[in-house]
Amino acid sequence: MKRPLSPLPQRHGLDAARLRLPVEGTWATVRDHLVERLHRLEPAYIDAMLREERIVGLDGPITVETPYLPGTFIWFHRDLPDEVPVPFEIGIVHRDEGLVVVDKPHFLATIPRGKHVVETALVRLRRDLGLPELSPAHRLDRVTAGLVMFTASRQLRGAYQTLFRDRLVHKEYQAIAPHDPELALPRTVRSRIVKERGIMTAQEVPGEANAETRVELVEHRDGLGRYRLLPSTGRTHQLRLHMSTLGVPILGDRFYPVLTETALDDFSRPLQLVAKVLEFTDPISGERRRFESKATLQAWTSYETWAAAP
Repeated sequence: MKRPLSPLPQRHGLDAARLRLPVEGTWATVRDHLVERLHRLEPAYIDAMLREERIVGLDGPITVETPYLPGTFIWFHRDLPDEVPVPFEIGIVHRDEGLVVVDKPHFLATIPRGKHVVETALVRLRRDLGLPELSPAHRLDRVTAGLVMFTASRQLRGAYQTLFRDRLVHKEYQAIAPHDPELALPRTVRSRIVKERGIMTAQEVPGEANAETRVELVEHRDGLGRYRLLPSTGRTHQLRLHMSTLGVPILGDRFYPVLTETALDDFSRPLQLVAKVLEFTDPISGERRRFESKATLQAWTSYETWAAAP
């Protein structure tokens, strides 16, 4: 069964939330169900949403008296959290009818989650480019800068997301970290990484490896190294954790090796990690495509400036 399209337009680049009313239910009205289901909201607030016609079905606004119809859909826009503006622009690396490739800045999340909703790359780009169906083919950590690829329409989404799922995209990262002359490089790091929901950091645990990264030293000077990181897998925080395990944690990493709580409005000393290259065979055209980030890592170009940031 094809899901019906939302009768509500996007707001701030965000789709309306959709709820399906349970097939088995004894509620007399939709309002009664919502009071029970959305228990974190006060009944008076739900009543206000209904009076203001902010909750709709396929046939129009839901009212306090609208009878409960099992299996039907309703839509509404969630309230937005108060957000700290991220004062950095998104660079457009490539744009055509099907793909948008951008340079995501440090501190900007890829997609809405938790306290980051409007101040995310997806929402900004949908709004600024006028592309309501834009969707990420993959993701980057909020504190990692560099290339993120988006599809411009629903029809193309699956083909490009599958490239990343099946590990058919060649990815290169650059990082700045301490230089250890005793560390033999290049080498491939393999480990088992787990990330539990609700816990900020990932952990390496015993067991069969599910994460693999090739680490190369490109050059070094003044106690710092510039590294090329080539992940074969895409576990959460994989590169950061592998570099920390090697004894050369990436500069600006506030998770590894020690978790340091940081205010959301602290944009000083960004993590010195950038997604530099994406290369793949286009699943639609069959051509080989390669994109390179224009982002630079400040700790390498001007360590004193980066280190002295407030």
